[in-house]
Amino acid sequence: MVRFLLICAAVVLFANCADAAPIIPGVNVEVGTAENPAQVGSTLQVIAVLTLATLAPGILMMTTSFVRIVVIISFLRNALATQNTPSNQIIVSLALFLTFYIMAPYWSQANDNGLQPYLAGQISQEEAITNVLEPMREFMFRQTREADLALFVNLSDAPRPESQEDVSTFVLIPAFIISELKTAFQIGFMIYVPFIVIDMIVATTLMSMGMMMLPPVMISLPFKILLFVMIDGWHLLIRSIIVSFR
Repeated sequence: MVRFLLICAAVVLFANCADAAPIIPGVNVEVGTAENPAQVGSTLQVIAVLTLATLAPGILMMTTSFVRIVVIISFLRNALATQNTPSNQIIVSLALFLTFYIMAPYWSQANDNGLQPYLAGQISQEEAITNVLEPMREFMFRQTREADLALFVNLSDAPRPESQEDVSTFVLIPAFIISELKTAFQIGFMIYVPFIVIDMIVATTLMSMGMMMLPPVMISLPFKILLFVMIDGWHLLIRSIIVSFR
């Protein structure tokens, strides 16, 4: 799985280089002076892959469902006003496992059509890159708004694409990210509304009783937690998040 995720990250980062020389170099232990352009190119490819290893987690998180999930759960924690409960580690871990669940069909398709045939020597590297990238682009296109995609297409000064195949991956990724953020904020707003109502009711009640010095959050917090538990909030929230990707 780790090898597959690293290769997916390499495909996303170097998607537009598929028609050029192979981007996944062979690695030799030998160290010496480069004597021709081919050796310099191989060295630069190795450096690029080593750099990619540090960037792979960020690339994978920003091209999957992780962004929307972690932002929505963070909104929930702020709406409940539970400070650091659940902790950042729990939020990130939950978001990661939900990401694996949501992205499993796409990663499985990329593995079956791209990675495994390439490792078996049945297809070329360029074909493997295309086959791995195809389901990931399909996922991002399904979640990207046309307005956001048009924004980056116009800013790139590239020719107007006639179809999705003409859209560069480097244009698609930022459009996908801002679309995910917008969707997450919309869902976050809906999460906030019922808890704000509870805060307003508690604050109004305390003011009418003349209890000005008592922080309303101390009284409203147990009621918000009780409401969230009674409606089985985690079940509803996770179900809504997963359904939003379909």
